[in-house]
Amino acid sequence: MNDKIVRVAAVHAAAPFLDLTAGLEKTREAIFEAGRGGAKIVVFPETFLPGYPHWIWSHTPKYAAPLFARLFENALELPSPESRAIGDAAREAGVWVVLGTDERDGGTLYNTQAYFSPDGRLVARHRKLHPTNAERTVWGRGDGRDVFVVDTGFARLGGLICFEHSMDLAKYALATLGEQIHVASWPAINATHADPNAGDFDHYSTTLAQAHAICAQTYVVVSQGMITQEIIDTLEIPDGPEAPTLGGGLSGFIGPNGQWLNDPHRDTEAIVFGDLDLGIIPFAKFFADGAGHYARPDVFRFGIDRTPQTPLTNQSVANVEPLTREPDHGAEPIGRVLSVRD
Repeated sequence: MNDKIVRVAAVHAAAPFLDLTAGLEKTREAIFEAGRGGAKIVVFPETFLPGYPHWIWSHTPKYAAPLFARLFENALELPSPESRAIGDAAREAGVWVVLGTDERDGGTLYNTQAYFSPDGRLVARHRKLHPTNAERTVWGRGDGRDVFVVDTGFARLGGLICFEHSMDLAKYALATLGEQIHVASWPAINATHADPNAGDFDHYSTTLAQAHAICAQTYVVVSQGMITQEIIDTLEIPDGPEAPTLGGGLSGFIGPNGQWLNDPHRDTEAIVFGDLDLGIIPFAKFFADGAGHYARPDVFRFGIDRTPQTPLTNQSVANVEPLTREPDHGAEPIGRVLSVRD
């Protein structure tokens, strides 16, 4: 058995729409199925739980507001009893989980990838650094703490969300941190026809993923959502060219040479598996290691400002005793980077 081969599962599905309780059960079921299939890592689409706000492309604020209220009410807090239930499933299945979720923190929502370890800990979260276009009516922005890779013990794991894959410095940062498996989470925009980019979305998502694989010499796991009849019924968009259609999305695995390992899965709900041979990464880096011998730090350099971007600084509350809260039953601090290269 090649100990360099890592089996990864990509979820191509949609959770019950805007229903955290029902979505939590579907999330756990997918984790268990991935574990039974021998996966060491299972990844979910963008905002799988409790769903992507497709209405931002079709509804005016008047009609979007009630849907946003439902999303806010059903968003996932980190940590919370619900997140601990996901961690419990990761522990029972013995897998790493990268979950796309709408995260609620105070009065703001974030588009987040949450990382759970096989011992059930919530070890890190990546908030989308900049919501794309109309998404800014729903989510806040991440900051420098959201740029990291996680050392799983068998691979360095990182990820970005949707059009973050057009942010060259974010991708390069992950390359310099030694990323070996990259999670590319996307929604099913190719079936959300009110989005003006819907017709180009397959092209955007595949081209950007393949380019990152080549430039960072990493595997890319693409996990996209899909449109269900429940989503169509909830949005209530009249029949016509802007109405969403069933299915959509594509999910699969891209090697460090930029080629799909197999044809990506499309349209129907599935958990797809890929066996990623990390042993071929050095051969890709032999040709051009953009974070090493093919870099030019004498010409180009940049840094990451990891300062929390919060409206109230620690200095402002230096004389105020912090509020206490119930212990988190052993969960690690959010945003902890297990291993990076400085």
